[in-house]
Amino acid sequence: MRFLFVLDSVEAPAAANPRLGRRLAAALAGAGHAVTLLELWDGQTPPPAVPGCRTEALAFADEAAMERALEGGAAGHSPVPLRLARLALHPQAAGAAVRQFLLKAPRRVTDTRRAIQRLDARTPFDAVCAVAAPYRAAFALESTRLRGKKLLWQMDPYAANQSYRAPGGYDRERRLLTAMDHVFITDQALPDFAPGGPLAPLAGRVSRLGFPSLVPPEGPAPAVDRQSCVFCGTLYPGLREPGALLALFGALGGGWTLTMAGGGWDAFAADRARAEAALGDRLRLPGPVPPDRARALERSAGVLVSIGNTAANQLPSKLFEYVAAGKPVLHLAAGDRDAALPYLRRWPLALCLAPGDPQAQAAALRPWLEANAGRQLPFAEAARLYPDFTPGAVAARFLQALADPAPETL
Repeated sequence: MRFLFVLDSVEAPAAANPRLGRRLAAALAGAGHAVTLLELWDGQTPPPAVPGCRTEALAFADEAAMERALEGGAAGHSPVPLRLARLALHPQAAGAAVRQFLLKAPRRVTDTRRAIQRLDARTPFDAVCAVAAPYRAAFALESTRLRGKKLLWQMDPYAANQSYRAPGGYDRERRLLTAMDHVFITDQALPDFAPGGPLAPLAGRVSRLGFPSLVPPEGPAPAVDRQSCVFCGTLYPGLREPGALLALFGALGGGWTLTMAGGGWDAFAADRARAEAALGDRLRLPGPVPPDRARALERSAGVLVSIGNTAANQLPSKLFEYVAAGKPVLHLAAGDRDAALPYLRRWPLALCLAPGDPQAQAAALRPWLEANAGRQLPFAEAARLYPDFTPGAVAARFLQALADPAPETL
């Protein structure tokens, strides 16, 4: 079959969703399918080549600059007047804002739609798949004229995403999904499609699809710092916050170090200042790092650290990269409905701490660290425990859903 995947890394060049889309594309190409990637990028960080796939790229430096100036519309950051003043200093970014907010025609939608139609006219595709979030590629595909199928892979929810307010909510999502021939969702999104749910009328066109995150580590194993605890990920106000983890390590003591690589600290300046004062050189904050650097940090760690999402319908794909590394995983749960808990209960080297007093948490953590830090299970064990998250299994499920789109069991 001939596939086109539309991947969007404009706002975040190192984001997980386009990276996982490339991994599925490579698995399909390896199985003999013809795969083209339409990469939407920021004009500064070129997307990587993918084995067996042909790549076309569209740069959106103007929209990337707009997102930086407006801080993605996230709450808890700079005041709105400061964001607007920052936007006014960049004519290209201001032009992108006019197209998006006033004309309701962002270039990432209009230009992407034209590119899809151009590529499809040249070599018609059996299916075109938009990988979301973000959703600009999905909105471009929604109104594109195609001879083949339109597919949407929702790795993150739209209307139900509690970390932002999606314009139009479920009405907008229903229109988007109605335009698609098939939609791939996570297990955590199923309640929206269940009887009585806001998307129940569309349940017949959805299939569950895992994250193709489970791949074996590459290259020789580095030296492991047993007392190094590493978190790699982005922080978000109201969704994934660092306060409980920093307080825990403040109470833990000893020589255990905490490295937190990734962005989002602007909204947590006070937490950061208190933790740096309390932990000193036991706290390391390298900021956003490329995927290769993140993998190197994870492979040299004695323990990998996970922070639970407060939104019960969002599961971090990073979780399966952690278990693929075979490492002990310390997870700070966001509550009983934390989406990661059912998966981590299968992992022999996991400790899940419920929200609570840092001193009590530290008392439970110390003996677990002494017993488990630096241990590693073979990749085969991770693949046995989480078979649906290997790229080959995800590709097989993807193809099966296209060949036999039976209604999902909800």
